[in-house]
Amino acid sequence: MSRALICGSMAYDTIMVFEDQFKNHILPNKVHMLNVSFLVPQMRREFGGCAGNIAYNLKLLGGHPIPMATVGQDFAPYREWFRSHAITLDHVREVPDTFTAQAFITTDQDNNQITAFHPGAMGCSQQNKVGDVSGVALGIVAPDGRDGMLQHARDFAAQGTPFIFDPGQAMPLFNGEEFRAFIEQADYVAANSYEASLLTERTGWSEIEIAAKVKAYIVTRGADGSIIHAGGKVHVIPSARPAAVVDPTGCGDAYRAGLLHGLLQGFDWPTTGRIASLMGALKIARPGTQNHGFTTDEFAVEYRRQFDRTLD
Repeated sequence: MSRALICGSMAYDTIMVFEDQFKNHILPNKVHMLNVSFLVPQMRREFGGCAGNIAYNLKLLGGHPIPMATVGQDFAPYREWFRSHAITLDHVREVPDTFTAQAFITTDQDNNQITAFHPGAMGCSQQNKVGDVSGVALGIVAPDGRDGMLQHARDFAAQGTPFIFDPGQAMPLFNGEEFRAFIEQADYVAANSYEASLLTERTGWSEIEIAAKVKAYIVTRGADGSIIHAGGKVHVIPSARPAAVVDPTGCGDAYRAGLLHGLLQGFDWPTTGRIASLMGALKIARPGTQNHGFTTDEFAVEYRRQFDRTLD
């Protein structure tokens, strides 16, 4: 059984819909003394966070994810959700007198968003130790508390466990020297095109130079697919066609679960990239980050339909 250790955040996303436009209620010449209230008849609470989302998606693919995260005293509903999906929580640490990380997102009719984010227990992620988990074949350092990300990358490298570095929304937390260290410690780096541009800017390394330092550098480009630099080759991965475009939140995490699955199964990069691409397409067709589902047989059928090749 090949197990993947997924270091990252677990969070709640509270999503509210304002049935009007923010611009109708925010006066440009009064933003220095802003005091507004929005009536939000629609609200939903979703399970999220990078480690949670990646673990959920890898489990759908038949994998064995081990999420590693720090959570708060309000984690009970999330715990029951993961237990119902047989996802181990042995290395999810509850920090007393804290809340689980959570985002409060209000969206208007123009899809503008106002978000407040409370990191909560995520700031204690360094309390978890990669070395406490045995039998790990592959890891990922996904967005989390700053100190935890630095420590987990060092620990993976020190014990020789291959891992993916996924900077994601943690990009503002690190300087060029720290990004260079992450890349030199990692076996794989995954980023979207915007993050890839920032990595080049912060490190002073070109895309080719970054790719030369790892086994693979994966850059996603949304509807334009993705590019995988590996072994001196460039693999152009087509995007899968979603049944509907409903909610892009969590698509990157679904894609990364596909990468983990392909690597654990020993697939080549064209196959691994297509698995990841299809995972993103299946996610985007449903609202939230953990509301989609399928069997492994259904996934194989859809893979063949999308790419005209079998998954083997």
